[in-house]
Amino acid sequence: MQIVVLAGGVGGSRFVSGVRAAYPDAQLTVIVNTADDVTMHGLRICPDLDTMTYTLGRGIDPERGWGRAGETWRVKEELAAYGLEPTWFGLGDLDLATHLARTQLLAAGLPLSEVTRRITARWLADDPRLILLPMTDDVVETEVAIADPAADGGRRWLHFQEYWVRLRAQPDALAIRRRGIEATRPAAGVAEAIAAADLILIAPSNPVVSIGPILEVPGIRTALRTGNAPVVGFAGILGGAPVLGMAHRLLPAIGVEVDAAAVGRHYGSRAACGVLHLWVMDSADAASAAGLEADGLHVAVTGLIMSSPDATAEFIRLAVKALPSSAL
Repeated sequence: MQIVVLAGGVGGSRFVSGVRAAYPDAQLTVIVNTADDVTMHGLRICPDLDTMTYTLGRGIDPERGWGRAGETWRVKEELAAYGLEPTWFGLGDLDLATHLARTQLLAAGLPLSEVTRRITARWLADDPRLILLPMTDDVVETEVAIADPAADGGRRWLHFQEYWVRLRAQPDALAIRRRGIEATRPAAGVAEAIAAADLILIAPSNPVVSIGPILEVPGIRTALRTGNAPVVGFAGILGGAPVLGMAHRLLPAIGVEVDAAAVGRHYGSRAACGVLHLWVMDSADAASAAGLEADGLHVAVTGLIMSSPDATAEFIRLAVKALPSSAL
């Protein structure tokens, strides 16, 4: 069985751990968001790829859900002592080695997909059927507009990391844009993985800055819509609030309510030019299911708390069993 997952962030990495628990013998390819990527202190940092790598390679800090277990911060402290910005981004000592390796390999002319293969060869050596792919080998960066009376047009654009980490998603996001997305193409292996898939899962990652960029890479949405594999999406909004992260700060900026049903409509059903065969919502949002079904989007309702890989595996298997026969 060949499974493809679209994912990003801490929630996405926990979801993929559940997919692996549900289907331990499957060929599993994870297409990871790279629009969070940023260059700091001369180093190319790929937060979602690294979180996914460390989580699946059992090197993640279990309490924070990001960064390396046993991390120290002496380099960060020294940079701050020199007055070198940015001081607000947590660049750990162990994590620094990953960024140095990536930056060196990229400078040598290797595409990000090959760099990722080399980095993950260390972490995922005991699971050769697990592959992580960046959504694109091209540079894409998400930017957020905030109100600024002193700026042209009364708004200022910030890199997503500055808005998310330094400002903690305050003030309101007025708009979102993806710098460089129009000129991208899927990374090496992405289109092939989607075409060969028996099942495609959209993780309960942030719809705006994790899943959104993947679907915006030219060619990926079309590949999902024209492929033979059923596509199952999972809500990360439970009872009107995100389980992890701050998606509620960004959804209004793209005109989507902070609501599981609204996110399902945003992704859309295959019958209405969207990508989904099935949308999975938490039991707390069961009252919205009938309206979605009436709109032509098949819905499954179950508990979606990712308390452990086994708990996540259970609701993933239940969701796949709920696929309509027309999608199989």
